[in-house]
Amino acid sequence: MKDKTYSNGEITVVWKPKLCQHAGVCVKMLPKVYNPKERPWIKVENATTQELKDQISKCPSGALSYY
Repeated sequence: MKDKTYSNGEITVVWKPKLCQHAGVCVKMLPKVYNPKERPWIKVENATTQELKDQISKCPSGALSYY
């Protein structure tokens, strides 16, 4: 699987599916951003840049990062 990026113009979230352990931390912390039942499943516009950074720092697998 290829890495995917999602941007709001201020922050770009990178998801690396090969690293993802599906721990669900992202969905629990920001359910309006991360919804695996929808496509795209990451909607960065539904949170502030700081909220995204805080959540990404808690991703246990490192599958989520940002720039």
